[in-house]
Amino acid sequence: MPSEIVHTIGCTIYLVFALLFLWMGRVPRTNAGPGWWAGAMLFALASRLAYFLLLSRTDLALAVFVYASLVAVEKALLAIGLVEFLGLQVRHRWLWAALAAAELWVLLAWLSDVHPVARSLGLALFNAGFLSFIAWTAYQRRNDVPNHLMLLTAVVSAALVLHWMSAFVIFQAVPGWRVTGFLLGTLLVLVQYMSLLAAVLMDFQRRLVQAEANALDMAFQDPLTGLNNQRYMNTLFEKALVLANRPHQSAAVIFIDLDNFKPINDLAGHHVGDEVLRTVAGRLKKNTRSTDICARIGGDEFVVICTQLDRAEQAGDIASKLLTELIQPITVEERHFALGASIGISLYPAHGDTLAKLLEYADSAMYQIKRSGKNGYQIHPGAGAAGAAAAAA
Repeated sequence: MPSEIVHTIGCTIYLVFALLFLWMGRVPRTNAGPGWWAGAMLFALASRLAYFLLLSRTDLALAVFVYASLVAVEKALLAIGLVEFLGLQVRHRWLWAALAAAELWVLLAWLSDVHPVARSLGLALFNAGFLSFIAWTAYQRRNDVPNHLMLLTAVVSAALVLHWMSAFVIFQAVPGWRVTGFLLGTLLVLVQYMSLLAAVLMDFQRRLVQAEANALDMAFQDPLTGLNNQRYMNTLFEKALVLANRPHQSAAVIFIDLDNFKPINDLAGHHVGDEVLRTVAGRLKKNTRSTDICARIGGDEFVVICTQLDRAEQAGDIASKLLTELIQPITVEERHFALGASIGISLYPAHGDTLAKLLEYADSAMYQIKRSGKNGYQIHPGAGAAGAAAAAA
């Protein structure tokens, strides 16, 4: 294959990768890795262009000098980009120092007219050193990125180490192999940067999935207590009805309004009140089943939807258990706070077949407890109900 085609292929690949990494580096909250790799690709592109243009003027020594200088920068930027992408605690100054040493060697070798083999050996050692660091680092962090992408980076980087350490010897022995060597190196570099590009895309995918999960949490989760919110409760209610429609089973909506909570907010402060609410939420989750739905629908109001009840009386048993837990003192900042709860209960299908209607009846039963002294529970005595029950703490 003619050298012009090989260098054209290499320049095109490097330009495309530089543009892709530049674009990725501009995506918000992306770390600095892609930016460094874009710089590495631009230096790789410049090295190929300089080598091809200078070589066409039959100035081999100058072409090799410029190419070697630019390629050393590319390898250093590649290593720094990997450090940034993986978030490693590696000081850049050591990599800059190695680059400075490589550039000094290239300059001295060119000015002193060192034998081509010695000059190439020095450059190969520096580049192989950078690539060995990349290969070892990628291998050590091979589990940080899915689909074995870091392992692929490590393997290809190790192959490039062998390529750099052997190519200059082959060039001296078989000058005609130079074009093949450049083509092989281009292919290895292509795979190396493809693995890094895929790693960045995987990071984008991870962030997108995490952002979607966070958005769903914000949409369906109460941020203070971690319980479901009313929107999520509405969504899950249809599934709860499916369970309740099994033969001889029902569901219950338990509406809970805390007693004596407002004075805590007024006297101890909202930060204490928030901690009290979190404790209440923890007690509700601890004392309900995984098939039940716990939600905070506002202020100091909570709803528990109990599914798969074999008999209506079970709703009263659950309410009694929750009431016993809620009246236990809550300690915040070495201060003890005594709460109570007014609890109203409605039953499906006895009192209704929609969540709105069941909440209305449960709320009505809860207010009956409020008016009769608080700190108890009552089942809504609507038509078809099993009856009314109340319990004082």
